[in-house]
Amino acid sequence: MTRLLTILLIMAGLAAPAAAQETAPEASPEAGAATDGAAAAEQDDDDDDDDDGGEAADAAGGVHEAGAKFDYGFSGIMARDNRTDLAPLTLASGKPVATAEYKLKSGGFYRLDINADGSQELALSGGDFFRAIWINEVVINDIEIRPMGVHSLEFDDAGTATISFIAIVPGRYTLSIPGSQGETQQAVFNIQ
Repeated sequence: MTRLLTILLIMAGLAAPAAAQETAPEASPEAGAATDGAAAAEQDDDDDDDDDGGEAADAAGGVHEAGAKFDYGFSGIMARDNRTDLAPLTLASGKPVATAEYKLKSGGFYRLDINADGSQELALSGGDFFRAIWINEVVINDIEIRPMGVHSLEFDDAGTATISFIAIVPGRYTLSIPGSQGETQQAVFNIQ
């Protein structure tokens, strides 16, 4: 009987602080609802205006901005919900590799498709970019490869390679077709 009573008292003691924490935020808005609510509304309005203007400017300037969720649940950073799919890269004779510059966040989990149409034997090279990210896997024809490092990917025929990675080192990096000179023959990644 004593053990049962002790267990019940411990459970009640552990539940009390949790209940106090849940009711504390409800009590604080009553005290200063007018001033805190107005300040919060102004902050929310300001943030929304800045975000909308920034998104419009980025879209007009040709930037793919990856909005990572960063809600690390039970599975951690590499949960499917945390992954952001980037606009695909295209390897084709005479066509641009990327439609715009990519803006990534350090610590974000991303997936990038590289599509080749087979019109020419082409590669993408970018040792600096591949050293600035941690590659989870490269998937080619449903074959998953988990490399220690990558310097380039070469396509002899038509196909798709999917790279999933975590951006690590902030900076400006490029993936480009070796031997090409034009700006359209590269993809630029800004990791912030």
